[in-house]
Amino acid sequence: MKLLNGIEKIFKNFLPTPFTIAILITIVTFFLAFSLTESDLGTGSRGIELLGFWYDGLWGQSLLAFAIQMMLMLVLGHAVALTKPVDRFMSYMTRFCNDTSSAAFTVTLLTVLVSLFNWGLGLIFGAILARKVGERAAQNNIKLNYALIGAAGYSGLMVWHGGISGSAPIKAAEPGHITSLMDGILSPEQLATLPDRIPFSETVFGTMNLVVMLLLVICLPVFMYWLGKRSTKSGMLPKVKTSEVSEPDEEKRKNLDSSPWFSRGIGILLCSYAVYIAISLFAKVGLGFITPNFINFMLLGLGLLLHSNIHGFLKAIDQAIRGAAGILIQFPLYFGIMGLMIGSGLIQVFSDFFVEVSTVTSFPIYSFISAGIVNVFVPSGGGQWLVQGPIIIQSAMELGISLPKSIMALAYGDQLTNMLQPFWALPLLGITGLKAKSILPYTLAMMLIGASIYLIALFLF
Repeated sequence: MKLLNGIEKIFKNFLPTPFTIAILITIVTFFLAFSLTESDLGTGSRGIELLGFWYDGLWGQSLLAFAIQMMLMLVLGHAVALTKPVDRFMSYMTRFCNDTSSAAFTVTLLTVLVSLFNWGLGLIFGAILARKVGERAAQNNIKLNYALIGAAGYSGLMVWHGGISGSAPIKAAEPGHITSLMDGILSPEQLATLPDRIPFSETVFGTMNLVVMLLLVICLPVFMYWLGKRSTKSGMLPKVKTSEVSEPDEEKRKNLDSSPWFSRGIGILLCSYAVYIAISLFAKVGLGFITPNFINFMLLGLGLLLHSNIHGFLKAIDQAIRGAAGILIQFPLYFGIMGLMIGSGLIQVFSDFFVEVSTVTSFPIYSFISAGIVNVFVPSGGGQWLVQGPIIIQSAMELGISLPKSIMALAYGDQLTNMLQPFWALPLLGITGLKAKSILPYTLAMMLIGASIYLIALFLF
């Protein structure tokens, strides 16, 4: 426990906020570009040139569109988690949580499955479900290791990047994204060899990832059940029942905002059209229809359909939007870092290093480990894809390694150290009332299970 308390102290007292870290990474990247790349310009002119690369990167239109896509994916997923049908489903599932082991199994299984659909939905779903389990235990005098259940509610953040809302695979599946990302890094001849997109059939629904996700869906709940059976700890349970579901005001205004039929009618229309898009495009492009825009369109339809009315939906959006603040303010800095690395040629330096130290077998492992380390400092899958993705793509091309496998190696490393990095745990801690040090022993244990599965898969496939 001293080790765990020390880790928590480091994160809490010494590690700055992600925004501050993004600023520090920008400064470090600037000096690395200045010292490791060549230029015919003088010192002062070179500094101005590098600042220009950074400034241009900040406001790239395609990258700003990416930031909005990621924000909507979080906010709309959160809003769906705050609907009455989801709330009723969670309340029903707590009936199967009669002790620590059964509760840990149930919460982990459901959270992992939901997170494979959408990470924002899974994050809030797991937190509220863990809270409800704790409330039920308090009401029925059930002895429960509440910290273990809280960790179970956070388990989805270790699988999300391998699901259909994973930032790296979902952007790689978008037509033209790979070429746009590598423009200015690769020569026109090299760009011509890149695929227009890497479909989900090769990443998320590829054989390796399907095996990995199946193992996680089985092993994580079973492992948490095993921990629950051996747990003798019974921590403080939540005492006051609080509904996280967004409810309309008691005084309803008689207009379209308060009409359940209008909201649900629009929701049915949008969901029906999403199904039409999926069916019509599947015959042409297979799973290529799954893009950030499609996921967000479907979440919008579900949000309108499942909320009581427009007023309730907007209240949920107001509540959810706070979680997207980090994406809004940090992503432009990541864009600037990317612009600085591309313009200066620093990406080429990093890529050459990876190529020199890697083999066909070791490169995915190195990518996985480096992604896990980078995630501690860039706690955003989308931001990490922008910063590290171009390096991995260029290195994989030079080594002749599968791009889909390289992308999933980055995704696995990114999501693994979420069990160590407390940034995305903040919503869960706020909802459950737990502290980071309470859930950390169990999230680290899950991290070891996940690391074993990811490393074995990357080696075998």
